[in-house]
Amino acid sequence: MDKIIDLNCDMGESFGLYKYGMDEELMPLISSANVATGFHAGDPHVMRESVALAAHYGVRVGAHVGLPDRIGFGRREMNVKPQEIYDYVLYQLGALDAFLKPAGLTMSHIKPHGAWYMMAAEKQEVSEATVKAVLAYNPDLEVYTLPGSELYKSATEANLKVVSEYFADRPYYDNKVKMFGWTLEEIGEPSDIAKRALAIVEGSSIETVCVHSDTPGSAAKMQAVRDILVEAGWKIGVRK
Repeated sequence: MDKIIDLNCDMGESFGLYKYGMDEELMPLISSANVATGFHAGDPHVMRESVALAAHYGVRVGAHVGLPDRIGFGRREMNVKPQEIYDYVLYQLGALDAFLKPAGLTMSHIKPHGAWYMMAAEKQEVSEATVKAVLAYNPDLEVYTLPGSELYKSATEANLKVVSEYFADRPYYDNKVKMFGWTLEEIGEPSDIAKRALAIVEGSSIETVCVHSDTPGSAAKMQAVRDILVEAGWKIGVRK
């Protein structure tokens, strides 16, 4: 059986006059792009450009849904009700779809951003509300999340396709990711990141590896990850 691994990146997080991330350098290196949908970052102009860039390189596009918190970049936990989560999902999926359709593309997946990602991983009510909205909008969408998380469980129980994710540019302690408050020393050099990613991919059921576009030196880190995986016989893409 072919060894296939997806490489994904959070993109389209610039907005207005603010430039964020290394999208142009990273897009040729990945197979799936998670495009910000306007709540934590992104705007209509950036969404359109991100979709066009993905189309140019043949990269799948998913919705990177976030909490409505631009000042905190969606990385601050908010006290939101399940109905609000449901509404946020539908609103943001519809926004991105409006740019995908004219480009002749179909949305492939959904991945919560920042605080929402961790809330959905740890809180059943958040994960269930997220899944409920995905089912209502398009049950063919894949759900990117941590293996064994609440979102993984809720999506699996709902018969959605779940994609287990590993963060190459985040430190892990006791098998738990340190999503916020990390240092560059904890992450290490691109070669360190690449070696860890290869070990994880070959020793687990991980299906996708993420490098964030706003991590310092993200393009070099993703290139190192891609190179070591390809050298080890992995094909970059999505398992059918």
